[in-house]
Amino acid sequence: MKIAGLDIGTTGCKLTVFDEKGQELGKAYRDYPVKRKVGGHEIDVMALLDGVYAVISEMAAQYKDIAAIGVTSFGETFVMTDEDGRPLTPAMLYTDPRGKEECDEIIERLGKKQIAEITGVTAHEMYGLPKLLWQKKHNPEIYEKTKHIFQIEDFVVFALTGNAQIDYSLATRSLVFDIRSLNWNDEILSAFGVDRALYPKTVPSGTDAGVIRKEISEKTSLNKNTHIISISQDQVAACVGAGAFESNTAVDGAGTVQCLTPIFDEIPDVEKMMPGKYVIVPYVIPGKYVTYAFSYTGGALMQWCTQTLAGSEKSAADSRNISVNAYLEEKYAAKRKEEGLECDGPSGMLVLPHFAGAATPYMDTGSKGAVIGLTTDSSVADIYRGCMEGITYEMYLNYKNVKAAGANPQKLHATGGGAHSAVWMQMKADMLDLPITALRTVDAGTVGSAMLTGVATGVFKDIYEAASVMVEKTVTYEPREGYHKKYLESYEKYEQLYNAVRPLV
Repeated sequence: MKIAGLDIGTTGCKLTVFDEKGQELGKAYRDYPVKRKVGGHEIDVMALLDGVYAVISEMAAQYKDIAAIGVTSFGETFVMTDEDGRPLTPAMLYTDPRGKEECDEIIERLGKKQIAEITGVTAHEMYGLPKLLWQKKHNPEIYEKTKHIFQIEDFVVFALTGNAQIDYSLATRSLVFDIRSLNWNDEILSAFGVDRALYPKTVPSGTDAGVIRKEISEKTSLNKNTHIISISQDQVAACVGAGAFESNTAVDGAGTVQCLTPIFDEIPDVEKMMPGKYVIVPYVIPGKYVTYAFSYTGGALMQWCTQTLAGSEKSAADSRNISVNAYLEEKYAAKRKEEGLECDGPSGMLVLPHFAGAATPYMDTGSKGAVIGLTTDSSVADIYRGCMEGITYEMYLNYKNVKAAGANPQKLHATGGGAHSAVWMQMKADMLDLPITALRTVDAGTVGSAMLTGVATGVFKDIYEAASVMVEKTVTYEPREGYHKKYLESYEKYEQLYNAVRPLV
């Protein structure tokens, strides 16, 4: 018997198949286009669905006994459909600028604090309700035809099973979900004339939606008894896949986006969460909650540096059959040694990593990146190191904020490509003054999805048994005495960087 995790992103989807012992067997990937223009950012959800069918078909052809598929996806983006789940419009991405005026109206009518108390999020146009109200105002004829409002996970689950359900973590991205009652909030819905019946049933993460429809079995060659499981938003799935279940452990997601995910034993103080725009999300363990403290450019900034600046370095790395990242780390250490300087600790360069705007605690899409401290002696390796430090400083800024709001992690579990860099892991351990354990898996979201799928179908007794099989630790990096203080001296300068740069760009 096989289980699988379907991870749906903004530009592509991936299906990974595991055996009953949690060993990865194979994966398939398809991408799809995103339309970005001045007036809006949209995705064709039928093209997305075609991608889903393609990866399922590819894996089903190789593995005939897939018993269940868990579905996880990105958040916020929703689609308005008819009764049969056919989209009536393209879906607006969270980056779409439409909905700001409607968000202001929501705040004016209900108040920012009351909204946060109910929904666990600070009102922002990225969420579903402002964009839905924009559609209602500008496309009333389409709104009147709407029978379902789906986010991407539940849109796909409905397409596969005909069952309309959404897990709690993704429901929080709608701005109409009550984190205490774990259901849609009638006060918010009635205030804006939105019919509760348009929304799917809310369910805990990891809930079985039933078996696939007959036509999907025929279309994809999946066994007709294959179950589909509603998992969660991708970051929650990654937290599960990192084996983080208690409040003493937070997850360092060192992927394209840098995300710190701490766990709370109860609903944190909303007033302490609001200044940093930190969300409150029900976790897979009843009574526990998580938040996302993140930077839009984690690995994305490192990739920019290597692809844009490190052409000759990449060629040199290729000739030695090592990654350009490892090559640049070596070059930086060698240069420092030649200059009689310490290889570890702050480089003296300051990089504001807002190359795609600022996420928490600013949520400022207009912010820009900056590199401070360049000289004619600066090398690509120096800039690479500075980028690594800038991301880590931004992580520490968020860490301090979530600690002030009540989070109290004593250790980190690190996932993503960045977890394979010993230099970066040690830097984070020193900067945050916490031990950090790197996990073997790069794709914790897919692993977490498969873990919850295995629990839902009886492959594993619970998530703890699933973690014992599927979460593999590699190296733990301990904070070194004296280095935290060195980094703090540089961090105090970094703290001033956003306010210094922002008025200029």
